[in-house]
Amino acid sequence: MKATVAELDLNQVRTFVRVVEARSFTDAARALGVPKSSVSRRVSALEKALRVRLLQRSTRKLVPTEAGRLYFERARVALAGLADAGATVADMSREIAGPIRFTTGGDNTGFIIGLFAEFLARYPKVQLDVVFTPRRIDLMAEGFDLALRAGPLVDSSLIVRRLGRTDHHLFASRAYVRRAKLPRRASDLTAHRFVLFGEPHQRGTLRLTGPAGEETVKIDGPLIVHDMAVAADAAAAGIGIALLPDAYFGWAIKGGLRAVRADLVRILPEHGVPGAELSLVSPPVAYEPARVGLFRDFLAERLSPLIRSCALALEKENAARARPNFPRSE
Repeated sequence: MKATVAELDLNQVRTFVRVVEARSFTDAARALGVPKSSVSRRVSALEKALRVRLLQRSTRKLVPTEAGRLYFERARVALAGLADAGATVADMSREIAGPIRFTTGGDNTGFIIGLFAEFLARYPKVQLDVVFTPRRIDLMAEGFDLALRAGPLVDSSLIVRRLGRTDHHLFASRAYVRRAKLPRRASDLTAHRFVLFGEPHQRGTLRLTGPAGEETVKIDGPLIVHDMAVAADAAAAGIGIALLPDAYFGWAIKGGLRAVRADLVRILPEHGVPGAELSLVSPPVAYEPARVGLFRDFLAERLSPLIRSCALALEKENAARARPNFPRSE
C-alpha cells in the first residue's frame, strides 16, 4: 500500500521539488543550505515512501521520470498553496513580517541597495532575499515574489507595474576618445572598438535612431560582458565604446560615482536607442502577502520619479561639460 499524504515528510517533498527545479543535487543542497548527502537521502526516502522512482540519475545529468514529472508538477502547486495559506494566516496578525524574494539585473545594485535599507528600516521584520542576475528568471518556477525588469516582457501572464522608460546612448572614456578620435557620424562607428553586451545575435549590430532616422551599424570589440555595470566600468577603463542606459549613467551621477563622472563622456549624443521600459513584475498567485504588495508600491513610488530625475541629471551633466574641455578629434 502506498504512503498517504499524512505519512509523507514535507521536507522530502520540498527537497525533491527543489532538486527538479535546480536539475542538480549540488545546487539544490546549496539553495536549501544542507549537505548534498542529506538531499540525496531525502529524495531516496520519498521514492521509497511512494514506491516509485522519481529521478533518473547519471554522472552527467539528472532528469525526472514520467512519474517524477507528474509528481513534481502537482507537488509544486500543493507547496505553493501551503505557502499561500501560511502567508494568509501571518497577514491576519496585521504585522508586516516574513521573506520577500526579489530579483533584478546586476547593474542595478548601486542605486537599489539604498532603497532596500529604507524599506527594511520601515519594516524591520521583513527579510529580503535578493538575487542580482542578468538571467531571465522564471518567477513562478523558482519561487520569486517580484522582479525589476527592463525591455519587452515575454511572459504575458505576469502582473506588471510599469515605471518609466530610459533611452540608451553611446559612452566612452576621455582617454579612448583622445586615442581613437571622436566619431562624427554613425558610419564612423564601424572603425571603433566596442564593449559588447547582450545575446550573441545582438552583439554585432547597432540600430541607432538619429536626425536621419534609423541607421544600422556593424560593430565589433575585444570584450563581451553580461552585466551593465561591468560594461560601464570597461568603457571607463578605455576598452571601447559602450551602449548604456541613460538612467544608469544618471544614477552614477546622482550617486556621486566620481570615476564614472570623470571618465565617461557621451558621444554622438544625437544618436541613440529608444528606451527600454522598466517594470516591476510578479507572478499570478491566488494570494499575495501584504508585505509583497507594500514592497512593490514602495519601489514604484521611489523608482518612477528617480528615472525621470536621472534623465535630467544626465542632461545637466552633459551641459556642464563645456565644449572647450570636451575631448576633440585632431
